[in-house]
Amino acid sequence: MQRVRKISGVLFFGAMLLGVTLSRSAGITAAGPDYDVDVLVVGAGISGLSCALEIARNSAAVSVRVVDMNSVFGGHAVMAGGGVCIVGTPMQERKKIQDSPELAYKDFVTWGEDPDPRWTRYYVNNSRRDIYDWVVPMGVVFDEVQAPYGNSVPRFHQTRGGGLALVTAIYKQCLGKSNISYKWNFKVESLVSRNGRVAGVKGLDSRTGAQQEIKARVVVLATGGFQSNLEIVRESWPKPLRFPERLLIGAGVNAVGSGHKIAKSAGGVLTRLDHQWNYITGLPDPLDPTGTRGINAYDEDSIWVNSQGKRFIKELASAKEGMVALLEQKPATYWAIFDDEGKHKFKVTVAGWRDFSRIENLILNNPKLTGTASTIEGLAAAAGLPPAALAETVRRYNEMVDAGEDTEFGAFTKKDEERPAKIVTPPFFAVQFFPVTRKSMGGVLVDMNCRVIDKKRRAIPGLYAVGELTGFGGINGKAGLEGTFLGPSIVTGRIAGRTALAQLNKRPHGTIKFPWRAMDSTGGLEYRRDCSACHNLESLLAARRNGYWHFEKVHSQVVERKYDCAKCHAEMVSSRTHRIDRMAQTQNCILCHQR
Repeated sequence: MQRVRKISGVLFFGAMLLGVTLSRSAGITAAGPDYDVDVLVVGAGISGLSCALEIARNSAAVSVRVVDMNSVFGGHAVMAGGGVCIVGTPMQERKKIQDSPELAYKDFVTWGEDPDPRWTRYYVNNSRRDIYDWVVPMGVVFDEVQAPYGNSVPRFHQTRGGGLALVTAIYKQCLGKSNISYKWNFKVESLVSRNGRVAGVKGLDSRTGAQQEIKARVVVLATGGFQSNLEIVRESWPKPLRFPERLLIGAGVNAVGSGHKIAKSAGGVLTRLDHQWNYITGLPDPLDPTGTRGINAYDEDSIWVNSQGKRFIKELASAKEGMVALLEQKPATYWAIFDDEGKHKFKVTVAGWRDFSRIENLILNNPKLTGTASTIEGLAAAAGLPPAALAETVRRYNEMVDAGEDTEFGAFTKKDEERPAKIVTPPFFAVQFFPVTRKSMGGVLVDMNCRVIDKKRRAIPGLYAVGELTGFGGINGKAGLEGTFLGPSIVTGRIAGRTALAQLNKRPHGTIKFPWRAMDSTGGLEYRRDCSACHNLESLLAARRNGYWHFEKVHSQVVERKYDCAKCHAEMVSSRTHRIDRMAQTQNCILCHQR
């Protein structure tokens, strides 16, 4: 710990500079002296960055600024698994997978029940062009193609490196465009209107509290969903389902419905907010002191039992089936039961949990999350379950494994090439799970150009919405095919970019200086690896300051893993100037997200 304290200064100073844009100066064509920027994109997630890049690539004369509440790019995509639903790709062709827009459309309708037909048709017809053909030249690699629940054929393309690699590839392209700038730690609170159209935003710096107005000819809202706002989730909960006793929060930290409120204040319509895609594999996050947030986890070699100690569903069932079955249990919770051999199949699907030793230390050896015992009866006592019932459930399950068929729930059959393992090797484990929020499949109503629509079905001039804020265009209906969240975010972002660009090109242009912010510098300070004279990482983490969520999150892991400052900030170590290079920093995200 002492070693971390001594070298902590670079980490702190580098993180501080994450809120400062790289220094550039250029004369850029824009709308005129009454505007700060042509296009303002609110949100640096995958949909917002896709929009910004679409514009910047097609017109160097149009200025784009991306603002975000966080100090880093990526939104929730950096935590996602990275699967993307794409139809008719070269990868499918090489594997001789017979897919087509017609078949995909049928799957969307059958599984989702009521998807928006216009957006669904567009997506299945254009996902190859708008996603695959766009991101592969950026260096994105798809390792495999799978068929999750609801898909007739494999079309779930798994990104090598997960969602982080996908969104990072887009962000790096954005960094290479001189007409895109960034403003971090900026929370948009309201829109500015002029002459009957949206003409900018008002917001504040979350670190300093300073208020600012940014004037723009076009505003694109890319603020994400609302699944981290339990008040909205509860108000919009699907009526056929009862609300659970405990619901964990598993969406992005800033997915609180801020964009919904902003769009509604401008006359926008919110639609189908009850279309929510939540999971039943929610585990209380051991790193969250509030006990409200959850991570998505499961064990492939476990059985799931309710509070009566009985199985109630086929393990690893789809979220569509699983949520209905779980909410029929009272209370709506279950325990995954497995043995010492099975514990190695325990997985956490969000970024940062690939290292099994971390899972073992923070989850399996954590008595607040996991009960353990040398016998099944002892395990039941540790978990608060009926001993006789649990023992009988495990005995019956092991008996069906020997017979080669699950006659109760069909989790495995005699036709399966591999049968599951029996639960026989002590010690035994019981991990309690709860439902957890994930994605909003309803949201701000937009037309096919991603323009926000009012109650009279008219487009609100100057205002666009993309990504999860729109419920992904409604292509999922009531149930997601999986891979249908990152993909539509890219598609809607690009559509909004093309539409905004077409609108801007119809108007006269003037020339203004783009307001770049200069990079901070120490002005010749003799650089040292030992920065504790100026900064103390432990005290900074303990301070809990507004606007430093990401700083605190990543540097807590720095302390935990005893990282050297140079591991993340090598570009600063090799320079006499205290400068952070955002392009270089994109290579460091994997240190937390892919471990």
